[in-house]
Amino acid sequence: MKFCTGRTRDSARARAGSAAVVAIVAVVVLVGLCGAMLMIVTRSTDERGATVDRHQALSAAHAGIGHAMVALTADDDVRTIGTPDEPVAFGGGTYWATITPDGASGDYTVASFATVRGETEAIEALVSGGTLDIYDHALFAGNTSGDPRYMMKLGGRGDQADRVNGDVYSGGGVAITGTALVNGSIRAEGAILGGEGEMGVSQPVPDIAAMNYPATADFKVASLFATAAYKSDDAGGSAWQLPKANPAHIFRKNPSDRASDNSSTRKDDYYLEDPYEPVNSDPQSDGAKPYPITLSGISGQPGPNGNNKVYFIDGNLWIHNRNTFSFEIQHDLAAGVQVTFVAKGNIYFSDNVFYQDAQKDGIAFIAMKDSAEADSGNIYFGDPLFGTLEQMHAFMYAENNFIDKNLSATGSAQVAVYGNMTAGNKVDIQRDYKGQHSKLTVNYDGRISSGDLSLPGLPRTADQDDDLLRLAAWRRIPEQ
Repeated sequence: MKFCTGRTRDSARARAGSAAVVAIVAVVVLVGLCGAMLMIVTRSTDERGATVDRHQALSAAHAGIGHAMVALTADDDVRTIGTPDEPVAFGGGTYWATITPDGASGDYTVASFATVRGETEAIEALVSGGTLDIYDHALFAGNTSGDPRYMMKLGGRGDQADRVNGDVYSGGGVAITGTALVNGSIRAEGAILGGEGEMGVSQPVPDIAAMNYPATADFKVASLFATAAYKSDDAGGSAWQLPKANPAHIFRKNPSDRASDNSSTRKDDYYLEDPYEPVNSDPQSDGAKPYPITLSGISGQPGPNGNNKVYFIDGNLWIHNRNTFSFEIQHDLAAGVQVTFVAKGNIYFSDNVFYQDAQKDGIAFIAMKDSAEADSGNIYFGDPLFGTLEQMHAFMYAENNFIDKNLSATGSAQVAVYGNMTAGNKVDIQRDYKGQHSKLTVNYDGRISSGDLSLPGLPRTADQDDDLLRLAAWRRIPEQ
């Protein structure tokens, strides 16, 4: 006879109890997970909401700047817009602003504070009128492409360290390495590494399209070359040339001795060189005996007046000759010469340019974009093949990029600019070769900014007028 011991019933009860515990634990875990997920979703929603509110607050702060500019235009004695206790309502939030004048310059500093649903933003803006922003700087790069990685670089050590004597602006960042030095203010949209300055600053670039150079320029060089003759000259090889009385005679088109340079571009190539003047070599590259260029209609030269004029070139412009190291516009005018060269293409600098009268003369070089050519609107600066570029006296602006390269052992050991180096997008400084650094010195020429020098046809920022205030720059500041 078999007897039941009860062990089976007890085991069943144990298993049932264990299952219940597991179920309870599982429920607790699920409840915990659900709670955690709910917290994450809630926090994410809150963070997204806060981000939106901060963006709206920043827009409201900009509205405060705009309000201040309108008020200043109507009454230049206004000093506040709203108050912290009674702000101005805007877009679901509020703003108030303070206005501080700079009596010496005529500029204003406007601080604007905005709040949207508890999120606050504060910005400070420089409001001015009439000046050309790029001509207030030794180096200027607008970074119109919005490249978040862009850094304007200065470097070198000891005697070969870069030096900038003037203000610097970058629409990206600025990186200073070695013993490179900026004797001026540094302002940037991004980070400033290796130096001190103002970050978070945004600054406009000139409006090249508004200048309409193809229609407004005094001399359309490509059109004038329709009557050119193909001739040989001591300047080098054979090229298309114009009579001395033609204002565009100071250029030679597609010279045969630089065929390799011409073949590297898609458009016609115009070289700044005068076939009616002696080809001096200036062997020391110091301007003692440069290759002279004479403008038509002045200093006893035939033809229409070529001074105080804009020369528009639908093609590439080269300052590059195999028989000389330097060029200079020569004249006998007490007031000096002032000309602007605009190239719808690229500008290539390989040789020196000097002023005859450093106090009165002025030359502007402007490279503008061609929508049909990807490689356009750039200034290429440096002669890596022969190393003959050592001094450049000019104001230079590239609508696209200013590309400063000297990447070879024979490149110039030092290059000095007397004027400025500016670009709508990037100033790309590349001057290192196998551990050696080619020194770049930029000596700012402030005559345009001060009004002591006037050059024809200079580009202006969008909607700029001498009698209107404009937003020159802005940055975030701590909340109050």
